Amino acid sequence: MTKQTLPKELPGSKLRAALDPATIPYATSADVPARNVYPKLQPRAIHALSLALEIRGNEHNLYVAGEPNMGRTYFVKSFLRPAAAKTAPPADWVYLYNFEDSDKPIAVSLPAGRGRKFKLAQTKAMTHIRQEIPARFEKDSFQKKHERIVKKFNTKREELFNKMDDTAEKENFSLSLDDEGVLTLSPIVDGEVVSDKDFDKLKPAQRKQLKAKGEELLAGVSSILRQINQNETDMRDSESALQRETAQAVMADIFTPVADKFKDIEGLPDYFEALAEEVVDNVDQFTPRDNSLAGLLPESMPTGEDFFTRFEVNLFVDNGKTKGAPVVVEDHPTPFNLLGSIEREAEMGALYTDFTLIKAGSLHQANGGFLILNVEDLLSNPSSWEGLLRALRSGQSRIEDPVDPEQVRARTIQPEPIDLDLKVVLIGTDEHYEVLLYSDDRFAKYFKLKAHLQHAAARTAANIRNYISVIGQTAREAGVLPLTREAMAGLIDFSSRLAEDQKKMSLFIPLIRERMIEASALARMAGKEVVDISAMSEAVRAKDYRANLYEEEFMADYDRQVIKVDTDGYGTGRANGLSVTLFGDYEFGLPHQISCTAGVGHGGILDLEREAQLGGPIHTKGMMIIKSYLVRLFAQNKPIVLTGSLCFEQSYAGIEGDSASGAELASLLSALSDTPINLSYAMTGAVSQSGAVMAVGGVNRKIEGFFEVCRRRKLTGRQGVILPADNVVNLMLKDEIVQAVDEGKFHIFPVTSIEEALFILTGLKCGTRGKNGQFPLGTLYRRVDQRLAELAELALKTASGSCGK
Repeated sequence: MTKQTLPKELPGSKLRAALDPATIPYATSADVPARNVYPKLQPRAIHALSLALEIRGNEHNLYVAGEPNMGRTYFVKSFLRPAAAKTAPPADWVYLYNFEDSDKPIAVSLPAGRGRKFKLAQTKAMTHIRQEIPARFEKDSFQKKHERIVKKFNTKREELFNKMDDTAEKENFSLSLDDEGVLTLSPIVDGEVVSDKDFDKLKPAQRKQLKAKGEELLAGVSSILRQINQNETDMRDSESALQRETAQAVMADIFTPVADKFKDIEGLPDYFEALAEEVVDNVDQFTPRDNSLAGLLPESMPTGEDFFTRFEVNLFVDNGKTKGAPVVVEDHPTPFNLLGSIEREAEMGALYTDFTLIKAGSLHQANGGFLILNVEDLLSNPSSWEGLLRALRSGQSRIEDPVDPEQVRARTIQPEPIDLDLKVVLIGTDEHYEVLLYSDDRFAKYFKLKAHLQHAAARTAANIRNYISVIGQTAREAGVLPLTREAMAGLIDFSSRLAEDQKKMSLFIPLIRERMIEASALARMAGKEVVDISAMSEAVRAKDYRANLYEEEFMADYDRQVIKVDTDGYGTGRANGLSVTLFGDYEFGLPHQISCTAGVGHGGILDLEREAQLGGPIHTKGMMIIKSYLVRLFAQNKPIVLTGSLCFEQSYAGIEGDSASGAELASLLSALSDTPINLSYAMTGAVSQSGAVMAVGGVNRKIEGFFEVCRRRKLTGRQGVILPADNVVNLMLKDEIVQAVDEGKFHIFPVTSIEEALFILTGLKCGTRGKNGQFPLGTLYRRVDQRLAELAELALKTASGSCGK
């Protein structure tokens, strides 16, 4: 018979990792020096971010993959901002009126800070010009030149009129010209001007003669009249030339300094030339309006005032106050917010737009730097995602109107595209990464770098120092009370509990920050000036208390035996299994009674959870492994013929996972061997086909759930939990369990095989099959093997009897 000893139970020192506060060299978190330790805690992500900084172009953008509550955005910003601060700020961008095509505004790039200076200089100059041109028209020098032009015109006009009169008088005709320029010739007979009425009284022959003579005279006079009209045209041209000359002088005096100041900017010299021509060509717009017509025009009718909008400067992107490259976080990436927009204004029910209503999006604000977007937010705006990919593909941003195909397209403008040079950082989960990778070919082309955030860091001495730096930095930024070294040590232990690993620390920093803030509030409520270990422990307990209502209700049902789970005594075909339940973000463990029946028949072992469609595929796989284990051990010299069932008692919800397969196998072997199981123990662990007990998840909550049920019923000193030996490193149990174990009131046994677990549960050795094909007498497996042989024989007899009848 092989020897088998009881597995060694764990001492309290193995149930959690505890940092000695004395190893922390700082009295409080306020003394922790500021250090950037993220490269050591997130080396993969830092490598990807560093590479993104070095590679130019639009293809090596970044996807930061990590779970929520990992501080993903904060992590990216904390890395990018110091790097961005070392570079020069990007250029300003302005949109200007296109004097050749008003529907296509032009974009001009200026060094950072010069965009606003240009806007202010041009605005000031144009305001001065609008005042100066009318003022120059009122000056004596202008008036004298104008008077000379008018005098010259009047002299010439008088000469021509006299010539017309002389020509008419020689032919005995009177000439008159009314205010509207209508020329009238009237014959003179006997020294009297003949009116139309008297003309009809003349003899026909005389009328005919006078009419022919008048037409001949009119032809000659019309030539002189054309000279008069040409003289008026020449006068207006001379007046216009004088005004243009005056406007040119004003532009030379006022605007030339502005043009000279910014002539080094590509595109502006041509713009300045076109602007000066526009002012000179439209100098009449600068003259005062005739107020006598103001009352006759509707108030909203354009009166020339809107003409001056074309001389404005739309400061599209202003980096004058930007320190280094911009790091822009777009929290609401709608098409307008991300890609920019062309706004409209309403006037008398009509919508209109111009180049001054072009608004920048975060894509333009981040140009030359970094744009941070949350993938989930971005994908909820499909137009934004498509627009972003188009911009990356072309290297330019085109601001367009997103128009519904079913809507009537309103008149719009087509701004010149802006050249892009930026890195886009998408923040999301691994699931979103895979969705984009497999559903959109463009994603892999333009987001070639993946920064994968790891969930935990190794709990080494070096990383503990790094973690203390994170705690100090987080405490300062959160504005909490200083944490004592005991509180900081407690936080590091808490991080290992979050990671469920004694040798790791959780990098879900926002969850650590929450505990800091809540502990600080509790400390202030208690009148403390620092956060000590009691405040920190109370914050952790308070967090659980606020979320554990359902757990308390379950525990009340265990107390009243509504949920029947024995924590003492023995039972055949029964074992205590452990499960984890999640409500919201709160996880807790609960014990369950697992029962098994076995008898004669050919039905095999039924999984009642599966039959009731309550068991998931992984649970079903666990059941199949149990059957394979039986076949390996007991079906070598006989068939396994039986009818039985396995069931989670009082389980009315779905069951998934194989962590209870060890307890299920124990209850099955107990039923087959008719050997009682010690119900003071609960077991968790998955079983392989070879009988090895394998690691499971949620082990801390499972142990704490069973301990709480036992504690409420008073600890007997015999109770405990059996768990996989591979899970020992995952133990970060509460202080009260550690204390109970040290006092011998609760026991935790790590096992590597189902045989070790069965030895604890039944007190019997399992044994190994000898050369004679039999298990040793008195062993558990001898009993199981004998019972299976009996069931097979009985099934055969039953079948033979049925055939005989």
